Amino acid sequence: MTEPTKFTLTEDRIPTHWVNLLPDLPGDPLPPLHPGTMEPAGPDDLTPIFPMELIGQEVSGDAEVEIPDAVRDIYKLWRPTPLYRAHRLERELDTPARIFYKYEGVSPAGSHKPNSAVAQAYANKEAGIERLVTETGAGQWGSALSLACSLFGLECLVYMVGASYDQKPYRRAMMETWGAEVIRSPSDTTDSGRAQAEHTTGSLGIAISEAVEVAAGAADTNYALGSVLNHVCLHQTVIGQEAMAQMEMAGAEPDVVVGCVGGGSNFAGISFPYVQRVIRGQAKTRFVAAEPAACPTLTRGAYRYDFGDTVGLTPLMPMYTLGHDFVPAPVHAGGLRYHGDSPIVSGLVKHGLVEARSYKQNETFAAAIRFARTEAILPAPEPAHAIRAVIEEAEAAQEAGEERTILFNLCGHGHFDMSAYDAFLAGTLEDTEFSEADMEAALKRLPDAPAIA
Repeated sequence: MTEPTKFTLTEDRIPTHWVNLLPDLPGDPLPPLHPGTMEPAGPDDLTPIFPMELIGQEVSGDAEVEIPDAVRDIYKLWRPTPLYRAHRLERELDTPARIFYKYEGVSPAGSHKPNSAVAQAYANKEAGIERLVTETGAGQWGSALSLACSLFGLECLVYMVGASYDQKPYRRAMMETWGAEVIRSPSDTTDSGRAQAEHTTGSLGIAISEAVEVAAGAADTNYALGSVLNHVCLHQTVIGQEAMAQMEMAGAEPDVVVGCVGGGSNFAGISFPYVQRVIRGQAKTRFVAAEPAACPTLTRGAYRYDFGDTVGLTPLMPMYTLGHDFVPAPVHAGGLRYHGDSPIVSGLVKHGLVEARSYKQNETFAAAIRFARTEAILPAPEPAHAIRAVIEEAEAAQEAGEERTILFNLCGHGHFDMSAYDAFLAGTLEDTEFSEADMEAALKRLPDAPAIA
């Protein structure tokens, strides 16, 4: 008999709790800092833009956090998501490695992002909030929050990074179909946007500034972030928990877990349940975080306290950063164009638990094409970085003549990214160079915050 290709779970196997990695992390946790006092930021500093339920999740010391029934009920629309064995890619690569991928592109929005969007919309609805405002890069998060707000009867305002707004008009149409208002960032609707008008392509940092400004100025409005923060990473751990059960069905244990990284949410989702086992001495899994060479936060950035946004409205977070006012080149992986990263993911890299690698656009799309022509699914540009790392791992296994089990998160499809594929196939896709000088200049403008040991 041939080996199975797809491993599925029934609805009753949707996780009942999210996995919280905070209490297992090595060393003392580094708190976010208030930008005015440089003292640890407390709940009162966050209540103008977040509900108490999410603030509690952000700082929770519990190893598990219960998923509300209303959230699990909506998860049933697409969860559990399938796990695939990439037989055809394995044969194409002529590798002894076994390759598995968790496919989050089956969600209504086409990515992993609704896992957190639904949880955040529910928490805000319960708190009596009427509108959520957010930023979006490639449009995946904006689509997810638009969907979640429509399900809970909330208004939704999305500031979409200019480069992606221009590249992906149908993402905007998708958000508007679910009832959201979408504004190109930088815009003239906020002080933050007007101050950054010279950066016409925009960035996630600028869009965050615009969204936070709007949320802070309206009592009926809160802010929702699609990555970076602890509670967002927490919500995504349904991915890794399901993957564990499915890998057990396949009779396999991953030697290496791979995910792309921009702010860290999808990488956290697939890896954190496995990282917890490694920290507890129950496994020896390796972890690889793949990022764009044009925005190499983890591989080239500095581990410092920095703002999460460009203008400096958010608390300072301990993370790898290129500088809060560093504006990345307009690569097609818009969801990875962020100057910073999740504090938890950054800490894992700092402590050597996660290896970070960076890849250029053309080698990334070459990997995506290879995957699409063997496994049939058209990947989004963001997880194409993970696929490039997976191929690297599979080739290394072949050269070493050793078996290796690889698990990666295919966090979304690329159906709205065809202009990027078109450019690659036409030979006009550029490998934008990363500017070391721009990063160094941005790092010199970091806030005067305590150094991180």
